[in-house]
Formats: sequence, structure tokens, C-alpha cells
Amino acid sequence: MSAAKSSTGTGTIATADAEPYRGRFAPSPTGPLHFGSLIAAVGSYLEARVHRGTWSLRIENVDRTREVPGAADLIIRALAALGFEWDGPIVYQSDRTAAYLTALDRLASAGLVYACSCSRTEIEARLQGVPSTGDDMRYPGTCRSGPRHPERALATRFRVPPGSVRFVDDLLGEVSQDVAAEVGDFVVRRRDGYVAYQLAVVLDDAALGITHVVRGADLLDNTPRQILLQRALGLPVPRYAHLPLAVDAAGAKLSKSAQSVPVDPSRASALLWEALDFLKQSPPDFLATAPLADVWTWAFGHWDLSRLRGQTRGVAPAGPT
Repeated sequence: MSAAKSSTGTGTIATADAEPYRGRFAPSPTGPLHFGSLIAAVGSYLEARVHRGTWSLRIENVDRTREVPGAADLIIRALAALGFEWDGPIVYQSDRTAAYLTALDRLASAGLVYACSCSRTEIEARLQGVPSTGDDMRYPGTCRSGPRHPERALATRFRVPPGSVRFVDDLLGEVSQDVAAEVGDFVVRRRDGYVAYQLAVVLDDAALGITHVVRGADLLDNTPRQILLQRALGLPVPRYAHLPLAVDAAGAKLSKSAQSVPVDPSRASALLWEALDFLKQSPPDFLATAPLADVWTWAFGHWDLSRLRGQTRGVAPAGPT
């Protein structure tokens, strides 16, 4: 977490407890399933099942330039081999372009987006000496009154209103971010024509009726932007819980881009045990070699999300994953 600020505590937003629980897991097919992604899958799956809810699987391949051929199938097969059972058909973002474009038209009609011709290099030049926030540079609003270079391929940016966005994370407590001051107007459609993650994810969650989003803490900083889009489009705001980020012994995030070792489904019981241990559930040692069904049965009966309250990262197991 970079721009967002949090304090420990508990609470909820937007959804009533009586509403049926609908969760999801949404991996990007940029490589095989690795331990960091498995953490999000296990946490979101158990939360959904212990609340007698549904759990959807969505392949987030809106950015086709980053998609690795065959990775989606590898992820799906690994999840099935590890005993996950999802509800309904698998959703692919690449099939939802029409819905994204319709939402962009709505935002444009309301004057909430504008065309931008700025390149990253130009933004960096304008921000010399200005501290950056995480991986994102604060956009200075150069094209708010019209693109400086309309002859170029144009991105579309969301007009961020002033003021802080606040929500209560079920694990990290109250979170607040002044998106306008810390991020600026953010991209909702890229210069290459692909819809940006921030817009796609809120539309996909709404289409699936998602009530609870359980995902990694590396995505916490995105949540205020997504809430702004949900409000602008009149979409429900789910409850959020951001799980600790899995890091290696040096403190680096486990990610496909860092070439993290793919999970080995032949070690299914051991992998699930390691995930439960990382998630502070204290599984008994014998489960590491027990039948996979027994590990899941134990997990369903003992899952307690609150054991992770206030934690943002943890070291992944050093053994093979």
C-alpha cells in the first residue's frame, strides 16, 4: 500500500449482512498459478463457502498484450486439481468488450471522462521533482481542457473529484485516499484501445453481483479508484478484505513478472496446508500429507478471517510450491 492510509479496526460498507454472499477469484493469465495467487484463491474461496455463498472464477485478460498463450488453461487446471469448485461458467474479460464500451459512453455523456494525448515520458517531464506514489505517477491534468496533441492515439481519463475516498476494509480497518491529490485523473481506456483494469473490474464485479472482494493487499491502493467508478456508474460497492501479500525471504512480492515458481498440483495437500499456514489458520501438521478432501474439510470448519487482521504481508514458504 502506498497512497492509501489505514488504521486497524473492523467494519463494513455498502452491503447488508442479509444479502447473499457472492465472492470471486480473478487471476490474470500472465503465467501459471503461483503461491501468491493461491493465497488469494484460498482466502476468497473459504470466505465464500463459510458464508454459504457463491464463488466465481474470472480470467482477467482485458490486456491481451500481457496474456501468455495457454496460461488461462494452466490456471484453471491447477485450481481444479487443488479442489476448487466455482459456481457458474468461467468469465473471460475478453468477451465483455461491448459492456465496457457502453460504460465508457455513459461516462462520456455525463462529462466524467476526457481524451488525453500525454505519453509517460511527457508526464514524467512535467512531474520532475514531484514525489511519485507507488508505481503510478500523479497525472497533472494536462489534457483536462482538451488533448494537447489530438492527432495522436488518445487515452481516456476519468475526471477525479476532489476530496478523500474512505472505506472500511474488513482486515485493515479504515482506509482513506485523496485520489485527486495522490493519483490524479486515471486512465480508463488506454491509447492502444484496451479498456483499463480499473474500469473492467468494477463492471465485471457488478455483472456478477459480487458482494465481497477478498484479494491481495497489493491491490489495496486501487480500491479508492474503483469506488469512484462504482459511484459514477451507480454500481454497488462491495465489501473489501485485502489479504497479506506473499513475499520472498528478501521481501520481494511473489508475482508472475518476477518469474515465481508455479504451484505443483501433485503436491495439492501440502500446498493447501502451506496456504492455510500462511493465512494464520494453524493447520495441524498431519494435514500436509492427508487426502486433499480432508484438508478442505478441516479448512471449512476452522476458517477465521479475523486472524489476519492488520497484516499486510508475510513470507511465503521456502520449500517447493
